Amino acid sequence: MNLFSYFKGDRVIWMIVVLLSLLSLLAVYSSIVTLAYKHHQGDTAYYLFKHGKIILLGFVLMYLTHRMRYTWFSRISQILLVVSVPLLLYTLSKGGTNLNDASRWIAIPGTGLTFQTSDFAKLALLMYVARVLTQKQKELEDFKTVLLHIMAPVGVICLLILPANFSTAALLFMNCLILMFIGRVPFKHIAKVFGLALAGFMFLILLGTLFPKSLPRLETWKGRIVSFVSGVEEVDPDKNYQANQSKIAIATGGVIGKGAGNSTQRNFLPHPYSDFIYAIVIEEYGSIIGGIGILLLYLILLFRGIRVASNSQKTYGTLLSFGLSFSLVFQGLINMAVAVNLFPVTGQPLPFLSMGGTSLLFSSIAVGIILSVSRETETGQDLEPTEEEKGGKLATT
Repeated sequence: MNLFSYFKGDRVIWMIVVLLSLLSLLAVYSSIVTLAYKHHQGDTAYYLFKHGKIILLGFVLMYLTHRMRYTWFSRISQILLVVSVPLLLYTLSKGGTNLNDASRWIAIPGTGLTFQTSDFAKLALLMYVARVLTQKQKELEDFKTVLLHIMAPVGVICLLILPANFSTAALLFMNCLILMFIGRVPFKHIAKVFGLALAGFMFLILLGTLFPKSLPRLETWKGRIVSFVSGVEEVDPDKNYQANQSKIAIATGGVIGKGAGNSTQRNFLPHPYSDFIYAIVIEEYGSIIGGIGILLLYLILLFRGIRVASNSQKTYGTLLSFGLSFSLVFQGLINMAVAVNLFPVTGQPLPFLSMGGTSLLFSSIAVGIILSVSRETETGQDLEPTEEEKGGKLATT
């Protein structure tokens, strides 16, 4: 029996996700010691099995998604985008679970689980932007069209995410700009949009400075950026504790690493199982296998995603595959850059490696959509007109 008869699409992408997931089990099991002692009397198996169940659920979602026609997500994106707005508003209100002045999660009653609404909104927005770019190909020279049909929803979603999660809002906005560039939006329009966004952000900073309660995390953002740019951690280590502990982990790991399960910095890093798991991987597996090896896997994932995009016969398939591939890998590169102190601390998890949650589940769905594009290209379904194309609503080139 051929296993790949059930798993269609790009096999390299399947293998990369499997490899990252297996490594994630090892890295998470090694890095949750302190967390286990703090909350479950040292029972590391509790978190390992919890993470393992989320990985399995992620694979189920990935499998189911990759069996769907990716063109369905064009219409679904409209519904998801509309739903994401009240969810984000609810999260920002007292309904959201608060941590460090950031309301990012909604508690799911009776499950003990939390739901990060920005992950949901991010996926919905990228699918929606790909849809609009496909439908408006002949109208993109008009700046009003770009502003009204693309940047209005992008601005609303990013603005709702920004107060609690600046890094996610900024990355999502940049992803949308890159997708617009690939979707043939004139560069002059993209420059105008970037200028308007920058002016708006500066206004928010001014507003947050004058009225601190309106933007409670403003001081956190300032502190991280100032300490990173000025290098203050070298004078006062407490100013950038996380980055310093991460650098220690990388330095002590050396070329070949300490070996699986032998990390010491997991006892000092605040979030070694999520935000700084890349540092733990390098500490245990070395800079060659753990550092360069993981980086190469993400770069290959991006390459294969772009390959799927270029092979698609439909504009929507191309934009969807590129947008989701770039978003996943871009987030991964930012996480790795933070771990090696090339970027200020952001709190972005490493896709498929960090301890499971809604980020892992939505990353699995994103990969499933990319695999759906790949599957239809391989089977020739990509050449068949959809109902929208028959009605002349979607471009096919």
